[in-house]
Amino acid sequence: MPKKTYAMRYVAGQPVEQIFPGVLAHLGPSLPPGAALPNSNILRIMVWNIFKQQRADWLSVLQGFGKDAQLVLLQEAQTTPELIRFATSHYMAADQVPAVSLPQHPSGVMTLAAAHPVYCCPLREREPLLRLAKSALVTVYPLLDGRLLMVVNIHAVNFSIGVDVYSKQLDPIGEQIANHKGPVVMAGDFNAWSRQRINALYGFAGNISLQEVRFPLDLRRRAFGRPLDFIFYRGLSVTNAQVLDTRASDHNPLLVEFLAQQPPEGIDL
Repeated sequence: MPKKTYAMRYVAGQPVEQIFPGVLAHLGPSLPPGAALPNSNILRIMVWNIFKQQRADWLSVLQGFGKDAQLVLLQEAQTTPELIRFATSHYMAADQVPAVSLPQHPSGVMTLAAAHPVYCCPLREREPLLRLAKSALVTVYPLLDGRLLMVVNIHAVNFSIGVDVYSKQLDPIGEQIANHKGPVVMAGDFNAWSRQRINALYGFAGNISLQEVRFPLDLRRRAFGRPLDFIFYRGLSVTNAQVLDTRASDHNPLLVEFLAQQPPEGIDL
């Protein structure tokens, strides 16, 4: 029997909570009210495969660049006491989808947010060759302008023949984005190291009207000449995008700043 997929929620002063996926329903006004992401007219997001915190200085990078972000999307985040302490002392909520159960601390995608999500859907997909799981997390947060921001944090399957499993992991994410009427950010380590994979990823993003964030100085980690980490968006405007050059992981962090301006009247994004 396959393991149930769930997220672990870490909040300062509260017991750790298991969050199970709900019904894939339309996300609209019926969602419970929640506090908006602070200062979300200018939305700052950090995206980083943190390499299970195996290298020195990972914490100083998070402290230096994550502290000004309302959202931090981590991949290969291992729930060590140091990371949980940082997350719960700087953010309202941290949601992690355990993908790999390591001896002490599970590893998977983790989204740190300056507001509590009003929707949370954890997802897992097993690597067909290594039989290890990769995870993704869909969360939704209110913005100050009243819209709901959908955030997708993904670590895509890596070792597979063809793109069938790769596309299978993206399909449920695409369904949720297609049904969401507000702005969207989809980001993470997409392991798009082949022409087939990059074509599948761009085709997927195009079908659900997502644009790619471009980096003027592109220092993203590459495999076979292709970048692995991406940020896609909809219903927002990019005002700044950069890649940090660091040895604190085998991936470089991505930083993006969005203007969360309201669309013209009559257009629902």
